[in-house]
Amino acid sequence: MKISYKLLLLAVITLSVNTMKAQNGVLSENDLNQIKKSYNINDAYTKAVTNAVANNDIKKLALDNANASKLDGEFKYKVDVNGISNQKSSGRCWMFTGLNVLRPIAAEKLNIDKFFFSTNYLYFWDILEKSNLFMEAVIASADKTMDSREVSHYFKNPVNDGGVWNSLANVVTKYGAVPASVMPETNSSESTSMMIRIINRKLREDGLSLRDAKNNSKDTKPLKIKMLGDIYKILAINLGEPPSEFQWRVKDKDGNLTEYKTYTPKSFFAEVVPGFDQNNYVLFMNDPTREYYKLYEIELDRNIQEGQNWKYINLPSEEIKKYAVKSIKNNDAMYASCDVGKFLNKENGTLDPNNFDYESLFNVKFNMDKKARIQTFESGSSHGMSLVAVDVDKNETPTKWMFENSWGASYGYNGYLIFSDDWFNEYMFRVVIKKEYIDKKTLKILDQKPTMLPAWDPMFSADE
Repeated sequence: MKISYKLLLLAVITLSVNTMKAQNGVLSENDLNQIKKSYNINDAYTKAVTNAVANNDIKKLALDNANASKLDGEFKYKVDVNGISNQKSSGRCWMFTGLNVLRPIAAEKLNIDKFFFSTNYLYFWDILEKSNLFMEAVIASADKTMDSREVSHYFKNPVNDGGVWNSLANVVTKYGAVPASVMPETNSSESTSMMIRIINRKLREDGLSLRDAKNNSKDTKPLKIKMLGDIYKILAINLGEPPSEFQWRVKDKDGNLTEYKTYTPKSFFAEVVPGFDQNNYVLFMNDPTREYYKLYEIELDRNIQEGQNWKYINLPSEEIKKYAVKSIKNNDAMYASCDVGKFLNKENGTLDPNNFDYESLFNVKFNMDKKARIQTFESGSSHGMSLVAVDVDKNETPTKWMFENSWGASYGYNGYLIFSDDWFNEYMFRVVIKKEYIDKKTLKILDQKPTMLPAWDPMFSADE
């Protein structure tokens, strides 16, 4: 068979064009030569810094010693807190943080210096409820394909340790709370990864069975209850079984030992944190990628099926600070979360954009603002801590703040972290504040119909 010259020529031209398109953006030898000019090992500074970085920790080399003494531990306004908690090798910071907000209330009510709730008790119910939430989501989405964005999101991470304030509020509202001595920590509560891995393995298997049952018009309720029995058993073996009631007494500040009293977890919580109502708290976010003065809600960003999602007002940082200062002045700690790894000086427990000078070390500029960092996944909320102190200048303008952390008393500044007001602007994301400290105009935003955001939105990873 003969092939015409014109057809052959056209095929060659087409192949050449496609080859050129495929190679577009490839680094040529000339490109590489130009790039290499940015690094001159014969330059004395370049040689010195290369040797230094090759043999030392980058953060130590970039540490700005001139900035190290600017953030001291003295504060004009500080909440009365006592006792540092330790989440150890778990992602339960949100739970410790939420309880750290409530602990001072309980300690005052009990007339004692120091009090701790059992995080293990609440963690048990949190994981069981998250397992149920996963199963319900799987059943509701059974008509969708496994590779759909929604279904793959559920199966990728059925349950985890993470959460935010509404997660803590949901679980104490439904299950109450108990003192730490009533259900103490176990090896698996303090080092959770293996237990969670086993539970997720079982949940993925169960999820497939529930999808199959739903798609074959079978009743999924009895199947789900049986599956949750397996999860309950795994949790009880690892964490111990939560008490339905318990006896407890305490020695108060005056040395008086109370009589033993029988409580249920709900009656105990109601006694030591009287009148708790999660609707009395407003959840704020500072997210410059979205419109301010608007109400947002994150779909399925909760731990309990009937619980509340993370619903928040997006505000500029300066607005949030005004309410935070009022809260601290009134001796009310706040749930807060931030990008804790950014510019953290572990040695003195400070957070400040000037702690480390990476630009001078590498002679490279870093110019992204908060909005750009969020959009490019460079920054986002990663850790929850309670906000307990603020220092101000003569005009009552904040200059620095303090977190009560949950990494033990030996970490940072005696268990606390001190951060500059500039760092607040750049790396603080969430703060939860009582309604009584917020003006009516801002509270009116809660009446808006919230903009619903997907559960997989990258800005809304859980605090750990």
